[in-house]
Amino acid sequence: MTLITLLSEKKSIILKQWLDSILETYPSDTQKFFKKQKDQFANPVGYTFSTETENLLEELFNETDLIPEKVTPILDRIIRIRAIQDICPSKTISFIYHLKTAVRDVLKEERHNTKYSDELFNLETKIDKLVLMSFDIYMTCREKMYEISANHARNQVSGLLRKTGLVCEIPEWTPGNIDDNTV
Repeated sequence: MTLITLLSEKKSIILKQWLDSILETYPSDTQKFFKKQKDQFANPVGYTFSTETENLLEELFNETDLIPEKVTPILDRIIRIRAIQDICPSKTISFIYHLKTAVRDVLKEERHNTKYSDELFNLETKIDKLVLMSFDIYMTCREKMYEISANHARNQVSGLLRKTGLVCEIPEWTPGNIDDNTV
């Protein structure tokens, strides 16, 4: 039996532990709501965490290497939620490391079995790649947020300056609208 087969059999345990550890980063009332409310529309954050962590496990337990085109959108849906919250970058991305912990907990007995050592190393390497991909996605999200914020502030200041008469529009110059007496 391969390590991936063993982990696939214990997927529901890993998924529950992983999801619980992600939700523990939120206040207790929020955790309860995320866990109880299963409706996609009443609880879009909890639903997204639940479905996307499962999708991520599917990709991770795939026998092939991670395919960025498949994994990036999954990570993006989770990280977009966490990037707009008032959470420091390390906590935003730490949910990937919680997966390592969940896998190690499930493999307590098998972890010291040398026949799984290479496979475990490969799996943890894949998880480390997910962390790096997550950081790139997080930075892209934060850059977009700052860009939106800067554009909003610039538009507000520009509007206020126009209202107070401190800035006016300069008419567009065309060769035909010059008065001969002004030259």
